[in-house]
Amino acid sequence: MRAQTTARKTLWSLLGLCLALSVYVVWDNWGDTWTAQENREAREAHGVAPILTPADPTAQIARGQYLARAGNCVACHSAPGAQAMAGGRPIQTPFGAVFSSNLTPDTTTGIGLWNTHDFWQAMHYGRSKGGRLLAPAFPYNHTSVVTRADSDDLLAWLKSLPPVQQVTPAHTLVWPLGTQAALAVWRSVYFKPRPFKADPTRTSEWNRGAYLVQGLGHCAACHSPRNAMGASGAVDNLSGGLMPVVNWYAPDLTQDKETGMASTPLAEIVQLLRTGESRQAQTSGPMAEVVQHGTQHLTESDLQAMAVYLQSRAQNSPPLDSAPVRAKVSLVVANKGLQVYERHCAQCHGEQGQGVTTAAGQTAYPALARNRAVLLSDPTNLVQMVLYGGFGPATALHPRPFGMPPAVLELDDRDISAVLTHLRTQWGNQASDVTPLQVNRIRAAQGH
Repeated sequence: MRAQTTARKTLWSLLGLCLALSVYVVWDNWGDTWTAQENREAREAHGVAPILTPADPTAQIARGQYLARAGNCVACHSAPGAQAMAGGRPIQTPFGAVFSSNLTPDTTTGIGLWNTHDFWQAMHYGRSKGGRLLAPAFPYNHTSVVTRADSDDLLAWLKSLPPVQQVTPAHTLVWPLGTQAALAVWRSVYFKPRPFKADPTRTSEWNRGAYLVQGLGHCAACHSPRNAMGASGAVDNLSGGLMPVVNWYAPDLTQDKETGMASTPLAEIVQLLRTGESRQAQTSGPMAEVVQHGTQHLTESDLQAMAVYLQSRAQNSPPLDSAPVRAKVSLVVANKGLQVYERHCAQCHGEQGQGVTTAAGQTAYPALARNRAVLLSDPTNLVQMVLYGGFGPATALHPRPFGMPPAVLELDDRDISAVLTHLRTQWGNQASDVTPLQVNRIRAAQGH
């Protein structure tokens, strides 16, 4: 009898805890919506509704377009071959695909009926018009950093675009992950709006860079690790990690060993963000897209501010406690790596990995000797480049980048592992070897 009584008390305690948690999750995700609605209705009732008409609409639209470029909005909200900003692009996640929204001012399938408050709700709280919770493929943890004025400017630009009637496809997330209940629980655990607060001990330039990197730039969306539930680190976490699904490694921006951010002159960091290449580095993969659609369009002062902030983060971070380890390579692997390099790589990258520079001083083919991308402890990006090749971003100051041909059908896993091991152990390079198993796993992850 006593055991039954104890069991009942335990059951009621669990039910009470579940109810309390449910109430908290509901209030945490929708409570401020109701409060904001009541406050807005009260203001309007007393004739103090917010003024929505800007003093200079043309200037506001221009600022909004600039901010959209800073946030690289077009990359996600434009499907290949379709109208810009009409949405419909699938954002692949480990849990299924999320399709980007139509942000043109169409009144039935876009945001034509949205006002500045609706858009601010989406940017700051991750909620659509009417309160529906948005999937975190939209990085609203970062857009919550954005000021209300910048949010209003963004909407003004979006409202100036030609309306496109295009229905957004339904997400294909594994049930129940796409449900409002599941999103509410996820948000209560992993999301809190974070308005930007300037650091009074830093310069205005540093704070501007921090605002751009943490907010619209949403750099930590790629350059921070994600957990099993798909949550990334804080908006200022730049510690690097493997990007899920696309399988590119975003290097740790706080470590000079991985990016050279602490020791590279600011002018070269700015050049990399503006053109996609500098004397010591080149962008590829997802970062090339960021440069092409985003950072190349920013002003010199904003790029300088981002460089100042990023460099300070790298200079103030303790270095990784790991000494370079040169792989012990068998004679068979060494010979094979040299043969593959001479046959497929040396013509462009040089017999001694010195690379090729054009007469105009631009990098045609990057040097592989002492190249930080070659020396990364994670060889994923190297394998991706050899398998699938690609081009750097086409930018105004570097409009015709040289490319690298894919070797996915020409070289097998042993060929690739041998040549990459060769790169990582020659010309002063000291890094671990790359095994055929590592290459095979990366190839398999891409379906090839």
